[in-house]
Amino acid sequence: MPQLPISNPFEPAQLFGYAAFALGVACFAQTDDRRFKIFMALECLSYALHFSLLGQPTAVASSLVSLGRSVAAIRSHSPWVAVFFIALSLALGAWLQTGWLSLLPIAASCIGTTALFFLKGMQMRLLMLVGTLLWLANNLWVGSIGGSLLEATIAATNIMTLLRLQRRTT
Repeated sequence: MPQLPISNPFEPAQLFGYAAFALGVACFAQTDDRRFKIFMALECLSYALHFSLLGQPTAVASSLVSLGRSVAAIRSHSPWVAVFFIALSLALGAWLQTGWLSLLPIAASCIGTTALFFLKGMQMRLLMLVGTLLWLANNLWVGSIGGSLLEATIAATNIMTLLRLQRRTT
């Protein structure tokens, strides 16, 4: 994978990346499932704009699939909608994959879809944590500092929210 040159940290592309980072943290801080999904959709939109400005069409496509999935999960719990997004993720993954490591984000996407459509509360967040850890492993492997920090922060925020939810149930 070619290394991209380090860019100006205050260019518009990076500002959308920072917005996605903030929305991702806010997303996993939510204890309400509907607000969780809304923040996730906004995070995906920010990432789509971020990657578009960086000229990364495959990342834009992945972000837009996740955006569609998050919006659909607000209104639908249909297994057919979930199957559509899982199939779409698998198809894009098969088309765009470059080796076995590129399967980590594909697995994370399928796990995220399963969590958003079939689970609620703590179970949804636990499975989302698994997907986050897969993204973290991917980002560490490919040397993505910002992506690694984002996924580590989301994982920590999600764990704190899980602990808050656990305290509510005991």
